Amino acid sequence: MYQTPSTSRERSYADGVVERAADERSTADRAPDVESATVCVVGLGYVGVPLAVAFDEQGYDIVGYDIDPDRVAEFRNDRDPTEELGDDRIADSQIRFTDDPTAIRDADYVLITVPTPLDSGQNPELAFVRSAAETVAEHVSEDTTIVLESTVYPGVTRDTVAPIVEEGSGFTLGDEFHVGYSPERLSPGDQGRTLQEAVKIVSADTARSLEELAALYDSAVDAGVYRAPSIETAEAAKVLENVQRDLNIALMNEMAIICDHLGLDTSEVIDAAATKWNFHDYSPGLVGGHCIPVDPLYLAHGSERAGFSPKLIFQGREVNEYMPKHVAEVTVKAFNAVGTVPRDARLLILGAAYKPNVGDIRTSEVKSLVAALGEYDVDCAVCDPVVDDEVIADAFGTETATLGSFDDFDGIVLATPHDAFADLDYERVAESLNSDPVFVDVDGVADRDEIGRAGYEYRRL
Repeated sequence: MYQTPSTSRERSYADGVVERAADERSTADRAPDVESATVCVVGLGYVGVPLAVAFDEQGYDIVGYDIDPDRVAEFRNDRDPTEELGDDRIADSQIRFTDDPTAIRDADYVLITVPTPLDSGQNPELAFVRSAAETVAEHVSEDTTIVLESTVYPGVTRDTVAPIVEEGSGFTLGDEFHVGYSPERLSPGDQGRTLQEAVKIVSADTARSLEELAALYDSAVDAGVYRAPSIETAEAAKVLENVQRDLNIALMNEMAIICDHLGLDTSEVIDAAATKWNFHDYSPGLVGGHCIPVDPLYLAHGSERAGFSPKLIFQGREVNEYMPKHVAEVTVKAFNAVGTVPRDARLLILGAAYKPNVGDIRTSEVKSLVAALGEYDVDCAVCDPVVDDEVIADAFGTETATLGSFDDFDGIVLATPHDAFADLDYERVAESLNSDPVFVDVDGVADRDEIGRAGYEYRRL
C-alpha cells in the first residue's frame, strides 16, 4: 500500500528522533555520559550566545570564546550585546567569556558558530569558518569533537574544516579528533521559537561521535534531536529549509506582480485560495535577512561544484531581488493616481531593518527600495526607532526622520512593521502630511479600510 507523503515524513522523523541508527548504537553501545563535559562555543553572536547559555543552564562547564575583546568585555559586565536573551540571563550564567583562544584546549566539544555570508560576487564566503577552524586547530586537545553550526553547502565540514584542523593540530580525523555538523535554527528577534523548542539535527563522522552529540544536545533541547545519517545530509537539510521558504515567497511575489497587472488584490486572491485544505499560506514582501536570501546561493554553489546548475533556485532569487523595484513602481503609481509628481514628492519610509523588531539593517532590502525610488527622483527619508539614525544614513545614504515628524511628506511606505508603528494614529498622521497622501503597505498589515477613511491612497502588494 502506498503511503501519503505526510505519513512517510512522520515515519522518517520518528526514525531520526527515536530509532535512527539502531545498528550504529550497537557499535556505539549506549549513549555516553556527557554531563561532565566542557563545551567551548566559538563565536558569540545571535547563534552562539543562546547555545552557550542553554548548555550552561544544564550545568555544563562552558567557555564562550570570541575574537572581539569589546564584545567579550560586555558579556563579562553582564550585558547581552546580541539582545537575544537579555542582561539578566547573562548575569546569571557561569560562562567563562574570553578572547583568549588557549581556553579552547579545555573543551571536550567545540561548537563553531560564526557567520557565513556572501562575498561581493554573491558566492559563499567561508573566511570566518576557515579562520575559526585555524584557531581551533592551534589549540584543540586530543579526543575533542568539533561541531560546525554555521550554514554551509554540503561538504564543508568534512572537506574544509576537518583538513584545516588536521593540518594545524597534527591530529588525525576519526582517531584523535572528530567532527560533526548541527545546524542552527534560530531566527533573530523571534521569541516564539527558542533553541529549546526546535528539533536539533545532529550528525558526526562516526557512530560513537553521533551518539555523544545526540546526548549532549538532547540534554539542552526540549524538542529532541534528529540523527542525520551523514554530515552532508545535515548540511543539505539546513540550506533546504530556507530554499523552500525563499521559493514559496518568490511564488507569492510573482503572483503579486501578476495581480498588479491584472488589477486584482493579491491578498484577496490568496485568501480565496487558502480555503483549500492543502494550500500553503505565504505572503508577498521584501526578502532580507542572514538566511533566506543567502542559503539558496550556498546550495546552488554546492550543486554547481558537483556538476549541476539549478534553475529554479536562481529564478526564485531573481524574483525576490526584483521586489524593491516593484514596490517602487507601486509607490509611483499611487503618486500618479493622486496627481503628485514623483520627482517633486517627499516620501517617509517606516522601517529600515530586514524584519520587525530587529535592529539589523545589514541585509535589508529597504536599502534597495530607497535606491529604486531614487531612480524616479523620489526624495526619501527613513524612520526606524530600533536602528540608530547614523547607521541608517551611512548604510542607505539617505535622510533620516524621527518618529512623530510627518510634516511636509507626501506619503508613507510601511516597509518594516515594527510594533512601534502599530500604535500610530494614522488619521492624525495624515493631518500632518501634505494633501492627498499615499500609503504603501508592503506587508499588508495595516487596516485597509481605516487607512482609506483617513484620506490616504492605499496600496499593498
